[in-house]
Amino acid sequence: MEPGSIRNRLQRIAHAAREMLYGMTTYEWAQSARRERAEVESLFVLVSFGDLVGLPILPPYYTLRLLPYVVPAINRWKRSLLRERDWTDLSDLIGGID
Repeated sequence: MEPGSIRNRLQRIAHAAREMLYGMTTYEWAQSARRERAEVESLFVLVSFGDLVGLPILPPYYTLRLLPYVVPAINRWKRSLLRERDWTDLSDLIGGID
């Protein structure tokens, strides 16, 4: 066996161990943080650009100033608003439901 092959095998084993440790410890936390960030971002876009769906909250002047920062998220936001949802999708947002 070549020394490079042993080193490569050890690197793959170490990588697999790191991935397994990540999955056992922080994967669920990271997924929860991503989901919460998406909900907060969706709420921000709704508050600032709600007039696109008929819910004017902020005057248009302020929304025009925010437009360059929100343009990348508008298509994803519209798609998430039009997505059909079930009540079980919202169970994570309600406290006390396990």
